[in-house]
Amino acid sequence: MRQLVISERVCLTGHILAKAFGLIGILLVIPNAEMILNLGGVGQTAMQLSMADGGVVDIILGTIAVSIYAYRILGWRTWLGFMIPAVSISVGSELVGTSTGFPFGNYSYLSGLGYKIAGLVPFTIPLSWFYVGLSSYLIARTGLRVAQNPSLLRQVGAIALGAMLFTCWDFALEPAMSQTSLPFWYWENPGEFFGTPYQNYAGWFGTSALFMTVATLLWRNTPIQLERSQLSVPLVVYLSNFAFAAGLSLAAGFTIPVSLGFVIGVIPAVALWLSSNAASANVAVAPTTTEVAVASVKVAAVK
Repeated sequence: MRQLVISERVCLTGHILAKAFGLIGILLVIPNAEMILNLGGVGQTAMQLSMADGGVVDIILGTIAVSIYAYRILGWRTWLGFMIPAVSISVGSELVGTSTGFPFGNYSYLSGLGYKIAGLVPFTIPLSWFYVGLSSYLIARTGLRVAQNPSLLRQVGAIALGAMLFTCWDFALEPAMSQTSLPFWYWENPGEFFGTPYQNYAGWFGTSALFMTVATLLWRNTPIQLERSQLSVPLVVYLSNFAFAAGLSLAAGFTIPVSLGFVIGVIPAVALWLSSNAASANVAVAPTTTEVAVASVKVAAVK
């Protein structure tokens, strides 16, 4: 278990550093490419590291970190019970979207995010739906205390709230990925909300709500009860991914989408994380009997 924790922390740290390095590369390296290349070998190495497969490495590290976390904290069945629906439903939605325009609108992916499935969708895209989606859903589910009161209303509320947190990430992500100096996808017909169609956000919410619903059904007989300390990884993943997207979008002048995502995404996520300790404190712990040896006499103690 210790080795798993170390591996998880290494991958999570690498994920965050890759995002920070990518942000620096896009904001500083690309605009000053000629000057940096003039530095010789060091400059060329910096340019190559900043641009060559940086987004792929970032997403793979995030996927591994969250997968180890989910396996360690939730168990392998619960982990795969979310990952398989999240990846399969999101890749299906993306393939339909890039082919027909439904449910997100008419868009196409450019290069920079790795091998494209069917020549349309980078393989890294459904992976990012998985690890940010799971992080969003666990924050919402724990904050709403679904484990303590698994009523239908709370479970539906957790799905809706998780999908909202996930969609709020896209408020910061969308301008950065489609309308900055180094876009990763583009819209055939720029939309009404700072170049993004409103339909896109409905597609994000609907797709994430769908795979969260499937996961909820698969988890129905599995108690999932997290304390605040166990929810730290999902919160760090959510905040670091939002911060990366926000940094790019703010640098390009997209203040309103980022602010909207911050108010209805980041603030609720932090508030739910803060409330998670109160949720776990209200859970009764079943008494256990242990034997304590004193000299040669065994005494039964009840905790």
